[in-house]
Amino acid sequence: MDHAAEAIDIGAPVRLVAALPYLKSADPMPMLRPADLVGPDEIGQVVALRSGDQLAVRFRRGTFLIARSSLQMC
Repeated sequence: MDHAAEAIDIGAPVRLVAALPYLKSADPMPMLRPADLVGPDEIGQVVALRSGDQLAVRFRRGTFLIARSSLQMC
């Protein structure tokens, strides 16, 4: 299944498809954060839909902006 075509709504449980080189915080003033803040098996929850292909996803150690194509539904 094409991950980009998959409908992901607010509240949906998601996980990363593959490790990212870095994470971008979903704060009002976004900052780049190390990728190891989110484990490979960690499940997050979509908390906001942002412009373009970006979703705000809450994980155990923070909320990050992640491209829809980098996520899969759980």
